[in-house]
Amino acid sequence: MPRLFTGLEIPAGIGAELAEMRGGISGARWIEPENYHITLRFIGDVQLPAARSIVCALDEIRRSRLTIEFEGLSWFGADKPRAIIARIRTTPPLVELQAEQEWRLRRIGLEPKTRRFTPHVTLARLRGASPLAVADYLGHRAFLGQRRFEAWRFVLYSARDSTGGGPYLIEAAYTLD
Repeated sequence: MPRLFTGLEIPAGIGAELAEMRGGISGARWIEPENYHITLRFIGDVQLPAARSIVCALDEIRRSRLTIEFEGLSWFGADKPRAIIARIRTTPPLVELQAEQEWRLRRIGLEPKTRRFTPHVTLARLRGASPLAVADYLGHRAFLGQRRFEAWRFVLYSARDSTGGGPYLIEAAYTLD
């Protein structure tokens, strides 16, 4: 039973730059740069017949290439930090791509996702990190500069059952025109 999600790949050069942000916070499990991505839709564990339907539904999407722009570093978890992230600028084409995936996957019977779409790249998962330590970390590294790239495809990833962070395998790729 594969665990699936869709996402945008991060170019190797940008991944290497983001990897330079690693270190300096206790309780962080840093994600390897080759596993950086922007999740568009987490699907979860599915049986093989459902996986085939997912591949076909995603193949119907026709969208233009996207310009992806980073906004800075942040964290998820408020007073109980759980992840260090690189924020991605929310643009109409990015939101529309994610919304179409959500719509097509619901049409084939997948449960809707209720969490609001917040585009980001997870850099580290945190355990036991204090909000003060995270704020201090971000205070020294929050500026990312003008990092941007053109996304020319989205992919369907599979992941092993774990606590997150990879390794991820590309099961299918869908070109953006």
